[in-house]
Amino acid sequence: MRIISAASAFPKHYYPQQVMTAALSGYWNGRLENPQLLERLHSRAGVDGRHLALPMTEYYGLNTWGDFNRAWFKAAEELGSQALCRSLARAGIDRSRVGALLFMSITGVASPSVDGRLINRMGLSPNVRRMPVFGLGCVGGAAGISRAADYVRAYPDQVAALVSVETCSLTLQRDDLSVANLISSGLFGDGAAAVLVAGDDYQAPGPEIVATKSVFYPGTEEVMGWDISEKGFRIVLSPEVPEVIREHLGQDVDEFLAEHDLTRASIGAWILHTGGPKILEATQDALGLDHEALAASWECLRNVGNLSSASVLVVLEDFMTKRRPDPGTWSILAAMGPGFCSELILLRW
Repeated sequence: MRIISAASAFPKHYYPQQVMTAALSGYWNGRLENPQLLERLHSRAGVDGRHLALPMTEYYGLNTWGDFNRAWFKAAEELGSQALCRSLARAGIDRSRVGALLFMSITGVASPSVDGRLINRMGLSPNVRRMPVFGLGCVGGAAGISRAADYVRAYPDQVAALVSVETCSLTLQRDDLSVANLISSGLFGDGAAAVLVAGDDYQAPGPEIVATKSVFYPGTEEVMGWDISEKGFRIVLSPEVPEVIREHLGQDVDEFLAEHDLTRASIGAWILHTGGPKILEATQDALGLDHEALAASWECLRNVGNLSSASVLVVLEDFMTKRRPDPGTWSILAAMGPGFCSELILLRW
């Protein structure tokens, strides 16, 4: 099993962090007990700018969860098709060869799901196996690759496509002045990514998926996720997240590597979800890594923010197109998310 292609797609509306902060400060003017808090939180997010699904001024015309969800649906179809088209083009694969289509998003809901629209829009095979997934959040990109690997293990002559689309800006609760919402308003961005995973009988270059592992941490369901109400998605973001990572991730990775007679010293490339500064610092602490080891993740965070499930796929794209390791290099691709849980993938380039 191999990852044979990865590609991203972003909305055309890009705003520097200072512009976003000023707009939100103006919107919340007079309602924040500490007006300087928003600017301080945004300045510490490690983000230089982010893409938005819509021009900034159009958000003021969205008033209900239905309005926001319809905007998500339109953006998801557009960005998802762009990312998948680019991924197929990079691999030189005709779209008719896609045997399974996994669609990942936590920022909107639809039935029929977006993958059905992608089949129509792109002319994919009417026999493609559809797997829409909601609820995995930041861990979704890594989990999607794992599930795609499961599929091509059963059908080794086929290619599975994973499409992740997140429009985090369309989930922002404008009346929520909690610290969690203020943090998320400066951290999360919009974008999409697509990854192609091929079975052993499909000859194509790319890093080999040697093994995958899922780890769920019982009793941590309140650490991260959504509080869903008639107003939409309200962020749940506990300050305990970095400590959960420090407590579990190092041991999880060590046990996973030991199953294959490897250690952390064996790993030459770390492909990790961007999270945020505190998440990346906790990850470095848990794994005993320096800042340079996660340079690709830090750069992705700085350039486009946290893209939830798509983030680790954008970091993967960066490795495949700009930082490709030498042949034979071992690599770990990993992400953590609501559950709380982690998903680990062992790659060999």
